[in-house]
Amino acid sequence: MTKELRRLSIVILFMFLSLFVATSWIQVVQADSLAQSNRNTRSLLDSYEIQRGSIIVDGAAIASSVPTDDEFQYQRVYADSPMWSDVTGYFNPALQSSTGIENALNADLSGTGSGAFFSEIERIVSGQPQSGYSVELTLDAAAQRAAYEAFGDMEGAAVAIEPSTGRILAMVSTPGYDANQIAVHNASEADAAYNALDALKPNPLINAATNETSPPGSTFKILVAAAAYATGEWTPESTLPNPARYALPGSNSTVSNAWGGTCGSGATVTIADAIKLSCNIPMAELAVELGSQTIFEMAEKFGFNQEWETPLTSVASSYPRVLDDAQTALTGFGQGKVTATALQVAMISAGLANDGMVMNPRLVDSVIGNDLSTVREYANEEFGRATEADVADEVTKSMVASVADGAAQGARIDGIDVAGKTGTAENDGDEPYTLWFTGFAPANDPQVAVAVVVDNGGGLGQSGSGDTLAAPIAKKIIEAVLNK
Repeated sequence: MTKELRRLSIVILFMFLSLFVATSWIQVVQADSLAQSNRNTRSLLDSYEIQRGSIIVDGAAIASSVPTDDEFQYQRVYADSPMWSDVTGYFNPALQSSTGIENALNADLSGTGSGAFFSEIERIVSGQPQSGYSVELTLDAAAQRAAYEAFGDMEGAAVAIEPSTGRILAMVSTPGYDANQIAVHNASEADAAYNALDALKPNPLINAATNETSPPGSTFKILVAAAAYATGEWTPESTLPNPARYALPGSNSTVSNAWGGTCGSGATVTIADAIKLSCNIPMAELAVELGSQTIFEMAEKFGFNQEWETPLTSVASSYPRVLDDAQTALTGFGQGKVTATALQVAMISAGLANDGMVMNPRLVDSVIGNDLSTVREYANEEFGRATEADVADEVTKSMVASVADGAAQGARIDGIDVAGKTGTAENDGDEPYTLWFTGFAPANDPQVAVAVVVDNGGGLGQSGSGDTLAAPIAKKIIEAVLNK
């Protein structure tokens, strides 16, 4: 063989290998993403012949499909939709649009994913109608209803987590919306319904539990305390100066406790009492002593500064890497540059409740086949250790005291030790406060951790508090989970 023929042979071989790799990549690696693409018309038309699987909570379908006589063949139906809509989202083939779980697990629900290929072949051969897989969520129906109804007309969000597993037991965003209005097959009606909801303020199409951040207020104090105890240089009995006003370092601005006075009557105050009574000044002083880097590292151990896939995408809560002393002081009581979602604040309490181990939050337990067999299960996964168990225990004691006879008594439940922390976060100027509660119960054997955020001051402007408005909602969620 001449040198020229040898080179030509190598080039041709390389071209065949490139073609083989490319086709294999498309058929194997990219198969699911291509099948789910809105531009894949054939796949979309094929999917209309498949009855979409149900979304299930506690054995009951909160989203299902019923036959129709139009070109799309099946209509999506949502039960008690406003209570579930921010989790389920909606599915509309006429708009080629979906959100929430309907979007995140579309391949399973629609029966068009690569995992359903052999099941569909078997059903086609047997003559059975094609259908998608069902999805079983982690949500607790009683806890979800308790949270939704407790909000009433107030705006906000609540998340409840099983601390030892990361399973999300409740995820509510208010106001909710009726997904049935957007799921109709008349495209103009669906568009009109969507646009009407999208124009509202607050926008009910946005899941406030995962996609809205705000200052966490005094709920952040428990993370700052954990950061302090973890250094080994601070304990709950460590004391800090107790003035009525505190000048921010390097600034002309001052801060005060919520009531304008000192944190108790002494010249100094312990960290434990500062948490119990929800005092701002000693926690600001502590934050400066710790430095922003120490708090930043603890915040990231609890999950700040990263998005979560539950599989719903949660925006990242934020604690900046570098802050000056004045900004660091503000974050000591959850103001300034620190922001958080309700999901993230619930994860702080869940991590403390789980002896310092933070679990990845998840909304799905399993994917179920048409024969009721389990196609896929979702495992509990550790995100990482935020603190040692003894540190978590010390923070917990102050949280229990806060609910028992401190600043968070609105979450008290007879016969159960509840660990909790309220927050009343200031916003710009005369804007209403953002009201918080986070905690877990029972304190000695945690079954549920919760975060509640009430937006727009609960309709009371700057008169409401986390204890009077957010804590009672959390109490109802905890009672629902514990069957009280």
